[in-house]
Amino acid sequence: MHMALLPNDRIITFDRTDFGPSNITFPAEKCPLGLDCYAHSVEFNPTKRGVRPLTILSDTWCSSGALLPNGVLIQSGGNNAGERVVRTFSPCEDCDWVETRNGLVSPRWYASNQLLPNGRVIVVGGRGQFTYEFIPKTSTLGLDFKEYSLPFLKETLRNDDFQNNLYPFLHLNTDGNLFIFANDRAILLDYVNNKVVRKYPVMPGGVSRNYPSTGSSVLLPMNLSRGGPVAEVFVCGGTVLDAVDKACRGEFVAGTKSCGRLRLNDEKPQWEMTEMPLYRIMGDMLLLHTGDVLIINGAARGAAGWDLAREPVLNPVLYEPGSRKFHKMNPTTIPRMYHSSCHLLSDGRVIVGGSNPNERYNFSTLFPTELSVETFSPPYLLGPKLRPNITGIKPGVKLVYKQLIEVNFRLRGNGKEFDNGKVYATMMAPSFTTHSFSMNQRVLVLKVVEVRRRFTENYAMMCLAPAVAEFAPPGYYQLSIVYDGVPSRSNWVRIGT
Repeated sequence: MHMALLPNDRIITFDRTDFGPSNITFPAEKCPLGLDCYAHSVEFNPTKRGVRPLTILSDTWCSSGALLPNGVLIQSGGNNAGERVVRTFSPCEDCDWVETRNGLVSPRWYASNQLLPNGRVIVVGGRGQFTYEFIPKTSTLGLDFKEYSLPFLKETLRNDDFQNNLYPFLHLNTDGNLFIFANDRAILLDYVNNKVVRKYPVMPGGVSRNYPSTGSSVLLPMNLSRGGPVAEVFVCGGTVLDAVDKACRGEFVAGTKSCGRLRLNDEKPQWEMTEMPLYRIMGDMLLLHTGDVLIINGAARGAAGWDLAREPVLNPVLYEPGSRKFHKMNPTTIPRMYHSSCHLLSDGRVIVGGSNPNERYNFSTLFPTELSVETFSPPYLLGPKLRPNITGIKPGVKLVYKQLIEVNFRLRGNGKEFDNGKVYATMMAPSFTTHSFSMNQRVLVLKVVEVRRRFTENYAMMCLAPAVAEFAPPGYYQLSIVYDGVPSRSNWVRIGT
């Protein structure tokens, strides 16, 4: 249900804690006091395919998270006794979850998170919550322990159990303000002064994009070589407002093919609409190291929720922001429906796991509980082109804003001349992925100052680190060299304090 990548390249996954027996148990001496001996969270090592059980005591069902600047995973909310809990997980060999019982002012169930330029995390919304707050708190008393009203979440609400504005899409704009999309509308929020500074046009099509009419969204790659970078949001998928009501009655309405692009800082922003090759709800949108967008998982009919979707969409789709073209990819054989997830790995593959549209673990129903993980290899890993290989970063992997850095890399030419015009560098902020939304993910295309040949098949790229925290909030990023559409394995770097 939830997936995050740490700077040590370990994947942290977890589910709700009251599903019943899982297939992973703790050693008898490590069974949590007062609970059963089943684990509902694990640390997964993709290289060794090893799994380490982790201990979560409070219910994380439909919660949210982000990676803090120091590399610690922070995770907020959930259901029942977990609805006001803040949890942290540090990237070390024997670390486990640490839980703060009253870490939130209000219950946060189906809320969204975004890391901010000041290194804190904003938590927006949740079922029945028309507010936002910030974590981590310095204390549970005093001025820090407060929340702020956000009427926009009430304005986009359906007046029934299926609100259609849960897990709002959050993207940090280049001016430091927060883009918030819910249902089919969007605003730009100055969260420092609790003021809406812009209202965007309604997205055309009469389709809802947020849970349970679940679509997805990304902030398209920002090119730092062109003056001020353009912030452009891309939203795809979803379904009509009453699809969930009909699904509850056994009628499964087709999802949408429609997508929209919106430039946040244009004088008069307008949605530029297009269509995917396939109908899709509950599709995950992931940015790749190249800057392309992968759309994977989901279904063609129905809505998000228990057994409310039909016709799994097995074919991923790749979208090229520059050409605006979609490409249909080879299919999986495993339906990834409600409560599935995915994440981009440092080696360029995408790890995909889960799927459980059932209220408990159920292995004999129409869409059984799926406990497997698999990897999707984008076309750049399967073609004849060779990959660049980063051999060093000078002066080191701890970066400061506006810093000139030298990335050394090797590229075997196979007899072909090296073309400076085909190489660039990207920095990727890792996401927290759940319910078809990869929170905090962003790709920055760095400004290249010079590319020179050092010696045979070895090159040096001089490029500039992002200028300000509004472009790149402080923390860890995956840095990649891309040549002729093929990315290197990424190296972790850290920017800011």
